[in-house]
Amino acid sequence: MAHIPVLCNEVCALFANLQGVVIDCTLGFGGHSAAILATNPHVRIIGIDRDSETMRMACANLARFGGRFTAHWGCFGDIGALLDSIDSKPVAGILADLGVSSYHLDTSARGFGFRSETLDMRMDQQQILSAKEIVNRYPKDELERIFRRGEVRQHKKLAALLCERRKQKPFESARELSELIAQHMPHATLHPATLAFQALRIEVNDELGQLARLLESARGKTQILAIIAFHSLEDSMIKQSFRDFAKSCVCPPFAARCTCGNNHALGTILTKKPIVPSAEEIANNPRARSAKLRAFRFYAKENQ
Repeated sequence: MAHIPVLCNEVCALFANLQGVVIDCTLGFGGHSAAILATNPHVRIIGIDRDSETMRMACANLARFGGRFTAHWGCFGDIGALLDSIDSKPVAGILADLGVSSYHLDTSARGFGFRSETLDMRMDQQQILSAKEIVNRYPKDELERIFRRGEVRQHKKLAALLCERRKQKPFESARELSELIAQHMPHATLHPATLAFQALRIEVNDELGQLARLLESARGKTQILAIIAFHSLEDSMIKQSFRDFAKSCVCPPFAARCTCGNNHALGTILTKKPIVPSAEEIANNPRARSAKLRAFRFYAKENQ
């Protein structure tokens, strides 16, 4: 399936009136970055990604924008150091699309898909930890933790199933794993292995940890922060962080009256409800169906 940036028009609208530096935390193939650069001539973009393979392709795709685009290899959770190094503070905008690209899902060698002949799931091919290492070597209680956090209802059963199977033969491929799950844990709607694979991918790439660090680092360091989430674990973190950013009163909830001054809001939530794809976009790109875009505008420093 061809790469299609999710909620592209909506993202461009959020950044339409900005001037200065926009950081694309999840560069991928550069779809969002290209659209922002094309629709807003007053911004330049720094694109972050830890997948050197897709970054090379993105740089080629964005070469036409010349000096308005710069690539930065690394994890978006480490954005704090980059923000501190940028002369124009705060940066105009920060964007993160937390979804896994069709390229990763459909490229068997990357080991993300149910039918892949490898079991990998690493965004950064230089890191050591892979899904294969987790499935074959993590103790049962750690597997239970991973699947429980990933909202797998029968997390104990699944962990026990994997431990029993690997005694006979180590898992070598995602296909083996997905077939075993489908055989023992049927599901009425989703593919039976969907949540298990998602949970493993989150663990391999420290996705929730990366998001937590991004939210903390971006606090007051940008004008607009926009994040696209694809599952409830991410979306709930973003929603709660934006609520915390917007709180004016920071007194303890049990306080009889406000004594903090009631002027601590860092900004305002731009999306009271998340922006979701239209029926037309979902028809053209079914993998966009679970996307939720939330955005926050931070006040200028003098107003905080």
